[in-house]
Amino acid sequence: MCGIAGLMVTSGGSVDQSVLRQMTDAIAHRGPDADGFFVGAGVGLGHRRLSIIDVAGGHQPMYSPDERVVIVYNGEIYNFQQLRRELESLGHGFKTNCDTEVLLASYLEWGQDCVTRLRGMFAFAIWDTRKGELFLARDRLGIKPLYFANLGDGSFIFGSELKALMVYPGISRKMRLDALEDYLALGYVPDPKCILDGVEQLSPGYTLTVNKNTGQQRQQPYWRLDVVTPAVGEEHPEELLERLEEAVKLRMVADVPLGAFLSGGLDSSTIVGLMARNNPEPIETCSIGSDDPMFDESGHAELVSDHFSTHHRMRLVSARDGSLLDVMAGVYDEPFADISALPTYRVCALAREKVKVALSGDGGDELFAGYRRHRFHMLEEQLRSRIPLGIRRPVFAALAAVYPKLDRAPRFLRAKSTFEALARSSAEAYFQTVSKSPDSTRYRMYSQKMRSRLAGYHPQERFCKLASEVAGAHPLSVIQYLDFKTYLPGDILTKVDRASMAHGLEVRVPILDHKFVEWGLRLDPETRIRDGVGKAVFKDAVRGFLPDSIIDRPKKGFDIPAADWLRNELAGEVQKLASSERLLDTGLFSRKALLQMIDEHMNEKRDHQTTLWSLLMLDRSIDQLKLTAA
Repeated sequence: MCGIAGLMVTSGGSVDQSVLRQMTDAIAHRGPDADGFFVGAGVGLGHRRLSIIDVAGGHQPMYSPDERVVIVYNGEIYNFQQLRRELESLGHGFKTNCDTEVLLASYLEWGQDCVTRLRGMFAFAIWDTRKGELFLARDRLGIKPLYFANLGDGSFIFGSELKALMVYPGISRKMRLDALEDYLALGYVPDPKCILDGVEQLSPGYTLTVNKNTGQQRQQPYWRLDVVTPAVGEEHPEELLERLEEAVKLRMVADVPLGAFLSGGLDSSTIVGLMARNNPEPIETCSIGSDDPMFDESGHAELVSDHFSTHHRMRLVSARDGSLLDVMAGVYDEPFADISALPTYRVCALAREKVKVALSGDGGDELFAGYRRHRFHMLEEQLRSRIPLGIRRPVFAALAAVYPKLDRAPRFLRAKSTFEALARSSAEAYFQTVSKSPDSTRYRMYSQKMRSRLAGYHPQERFCKLASEVAGAHPLSVIQYLDFKTYLPGDILTKVDRASMAHGLEVRVPILDHKFVEWGLRLDPETRIRDGVGKAVFKDAVRGFLPDSIIDRPKKGFDIPAADWLRNELAGEVQKLASSERLLDTGLFSRKALLQMIDEHMNEKRDHQTTLWSLLMLDRSIDQLKLTAA
């Protein structure tokens, strides 16, 4: 795992090597073991290395035998040994035992189509002097990040993290306001947008080619997630475990110490069990608990550790970790409001004390419909499918308008959100379900300037567009497609990538092996939610492999008691929001509305924890990035 950065001067100028070094140094945490640079005619590439495979021989940038093609690469190609054997049969020779050389040879043999043969997580850049082209690619699911920008001076710049671009002279500090609206709605900035105007993220499963001579750029997808093709035949639960075990074994190849995250949940427990079954020595595992018993799952993790005889370590997260707000803003660059980033940051630090590579269970809920919202959406969908939208919209909108919002009432009395969902299309309803802050809350805190400049934009537009791409698919498959295109890369994978790389730790995600994902999404959707139980087929597969108490216990998120923290230990920070010059000087927020929202939360009239946390992180990101609204 590594960090990459680079630039191309298309206007005929030369590369400033000191700037290239600054860009690369800005992401030194991603690769603390070594650095390397290439500077050619108008092109510069930088690399920071975290040595995992072929520690002695895998230095980058790496050159083709004739030195006319050069690569910088971040990631792991898990099928590199298979590809190497195929390339050797085609006449390619190799000097190292690393996957970087195999990736470079794959490009020399198959050109840009090489990405279709890769099985792994990656973001890379290849400079081909023969064509005068810079070729960039990002893995299918978006496990590894890649930012880029075209600047007014004719430069094209890219990097693994936004901070690599921020050191480039003259880069804009202007906020992209539709991205800000996305962030406050979702808690993250979804690709291909960036909080900075003029900067983009390369979308998962896409390549980008930049021609140095003409300046022309071409983005194109090389992989599409298929949720439309009907399931074929019956799949057996034992096949699921066999396929997942293969993905786990591929990810256990490393020349450095390897371990796993173990929350005690279904997914991480399965990954740990499969690792234990394929390793002669006890697996190193770690988890984070909470000093609040309502949020603590450490006992479940210890049960699984005992079951598979792992070497397990655990630490607690507490309100004292609220002091990490500024650290979090520096780690994530763009505003990022997933509250579980704090315990994720802590568990990565704990893992790095013993290992350099850790496997995680991320992706299981998206692939096998494990979130509570999936089950609720399907219950609502039964009614939506029976009543035309033209009838539902006015009837249920009227009911929602008169029904009180009862945040603190028992769940069965909170019908307002259900009425609102039934008044919308399926995609609109799902957007509202995953929103951190509802429309009414966001519009209430915006100034007239912000409302005017949004010009009617709404973040649910992307959800509706994505849903239209898979029209005709099963309703459950549609919302899973939405998760794979938005929440998974924008939130889950971003959270883990930045938190782990901040500690020089590589995290591998077997459940998101693209072949396993393709297979899993071909299963009959009815096997994912059965009798109101999510992840049914997954639970069938691990019955007898994991303790029943782990399989059957209710799902709990990797969370912290944020609502109480904001009213107590972090109350001072929350109160400052209403007078924050950083927020108010943008002219985008209403001080009066912020004061009212803070008062409602502190006096327990309303639960605004997600919105307030989002504002806290935005406030610090504005400071870190020196953002303006001009």
